Amino acid sequence: MSATTSVPPSLQRYADLDQRLLAAVKGIRILSSVAWPASLEDRMIAAYAKGQFSLPEVSYQAPDFSAERAELAAIEREAGYDDPMGEYLCRTAESWRIAAEMLEAVGTKNVTAPSIVLYGRPGDVIPGSDRSNLDAARYFVELADELGSEMIADDEIVNLSAEQLRADLTKALDDFFGEPIISVEVDPELTAKAAAGATRIRLRGGTRFSEYDRHQLLAHEALVHSLTALNGRAQPVLASLARTSPRVTATQEGLAVFAELISGAIDISRLKRISLRILAIDMALSGADFVEVYQFFSNCGQSPADSFHSAQRVFRGVPLTGGAAFAKDNVYLSGLLTVHTFFRWALKQRRMDMLRHLFAGKLALHDVISLQPYFESGAIAPPRWLPPWMQHVHGLAGKLAFSLFVNRIHMGKVQAETLSLSL
Repeated sequence: MSATTSVPPSLQRYADLDQRLLAAVKGIRILSSVAWPASLEDRMIAAYAKGQFSLPEVSYQAPDFSAERAELAAIEREAGYDDPMGEYLCRTAESWRIAAEMLEAVGTKNVTAPSIVLYGRPGDVIPGSDRSNLDAARYFVELADELGSEMIADDEIVNLSAEQLRADLTKALDDFFGEPIISVEVDPELTAKAAAGATRIRLRGGTRFSEYDRHQLLAHEALVHSLTALNGRAQPVLASLARTSPRVTATQEGLAVFAELISGAIDISRLKRISLRILAIDMALSGADFVEVYQFFSNCGQSPADSFHSAQRVFRGVPLTGGAAFAKDNVYLSGLLTVHTFFRWALKQRRMDMLRHLFAGKLALHDVISLQPYFESGAIAPPRWLPPWMQHVHGLAGKLAFSLFVNRIHMGKVQAETLSLSL
């Protein structure tokens, strides 16, 4: 079944509900609703760099999503949980409804609770482990610090302008897709370093980038976020697979960071930055205000601009006085660990097909398993595009097999035996 094939009568109800869902969430833009003006950031960064600390004054326009929430609740009721496709629609509609409630509270502490429902809390236990996301974050920060500055790429030469990187990425993507499908643009108002949609990648203007940034943006933004959106657009029944719903954020960000890891586009300083944000969320939830969180990042070695942007990510949409946080950055590390575990499980079960299915659209790991009957029937189309590291299955299998075996080796015993051999 292709995207141009008519929907089977048995699935038409779900296709109709999916279209209703897309219409209902069209105006729900999470990150843009909590973004700060770039002009404010520029002024505050200059002041903070001089040691002139004050809480930024940020105002938000709270939307009214009551009609959208009512429609999403109706979709949940009509879809039901009797069928995997209905379950997918229920879970997706519910997550968008929670996101709408969160954005209606923008600028208040009431953003915190729904953001934790959507993205988790730093203290949550990682599935399949007795350790929390907070434990993992502390581990990677301590490891990065132990390795020492000579192995950290924070001081790597950042010699690419946004315009140079735009031209570089444009050529790389045109070569990969065989045609100019994705445009790369420079956006001076962008808060993050980069953001990706199905056909557009934006780079923050006035920023310089390193070679690691280039590799990371290509692996993470382009060949996961944009690629899965493009594959989702080709779906014959569930067109919503082209858009990242709040409930799939952890899998999508985890998959994107896993892509960095498996393709060699990540370094220990990147893992440290991801981990520091989780520690910062925990600090904010425990009462730290914006300036205290900024100083935490600064004391960990980040520049004034990076420290401000990192703190800003934690306080998007919430009061800056402490006790509240926007929890989205919590998903990057837990998502990476969960996706990595899923890849190893699929290898052990000889289910590499499930790994390919993960790129068919914006899916959660749960969806890849529960929707298997529809992958088999063709109601969910296989991905047209896969990142290069997924196209070479034997190489991927080799890396995962090595990881599976190495995990059985007890580090304490290795250390003891190494010491005995050296005596």
